[in-house]
Amino acid sequence: MNIIIVLAIILAICMLIIGGKKGLRSFIALFLNFIVVIVLLFFMNVPQLNPILLTFIACIVVSIINLFYINEVNPMTKIAFVSTLATTGFLVVLIWLFTKSSLIQGFGEEETEELSMMSLHIGLDFQQIVISVIIMSTIGAITDAAIAIASPMREMLTLHPEATRKQLFDFGMHIGRDIIGTSANTLFFAFFGSYLALLIWFNDLSYSLGEIVNSKIFSSELITICCAGIGVTLVIPITAFIASYFLKDTKEETHLS
Repeated sequence: MNIIIVLAIILAICMLIIGGKKGLRSFIALFLNFIVVIVLLFFMNVPQLNPILLTFIACIVVSIINLFYINEVNPMTKIAFVSTLATTGFLVVLIWLFTKSSLIQGFGEEETEELSMMSLHIGLDFQQIVISVIIMSTIGAITDAAIAIASPMREMLTLHPEATRKQLFDFGMHIGRDIIGTSANTLFFAFFGSYLALLIWFNDLSYSLGEIVNSKIFSSELITICCAGIGVTLVIPITAFIASYFLKDTKEETHLS
């Protein structure tokens, strides 16, 4: 516990020195997001409540914290917020279809021994739970990508107010193509890094490549990575489209007034 406190203090100092006030707000936002997740877990234990709806509400709160609290309320964060909600809403439908077809909900056979003495009749829909897990795994990456597109588009219009909507959209897509590769790789190594021990376990069990690919645990993580990558990819044109219209309309209204 003392190590965790020391690391948190070092993180806070680094973020404060490098990021200033925004860095401090980012550090506080980490704890606010942690509280949101804890509250979400508490309500998800209530069988009468829909986990997917709860997760979507939690994603809205997380987006508000990450965008409006850290970066304040401005046209850039408003665009990123709307783009994040639109992408997440579409992704919920996509994730529901994929998880329903792949049957990755519940526990894998590798976990049978640990669960043999426990009751599995807990009154929760495991398909909805796995959908909620995937959604929460993607919201951070989607928010980051949205703000990374909206911010330079706003600067572009400030420097070149004569730019058309199409030029703004093309500029946003160009920025998106630059970050899409790094974002996808970041998600890939983040998920696989946390499950490196699982791959070692598969090796100890002498699993073949086919058994690993068809394992429920492995498939669940791979589907999560793919859904997160799809979300990061889709938010790029959505943000570029919304920003090209919203920023241009705001600029024209400013000139008229």
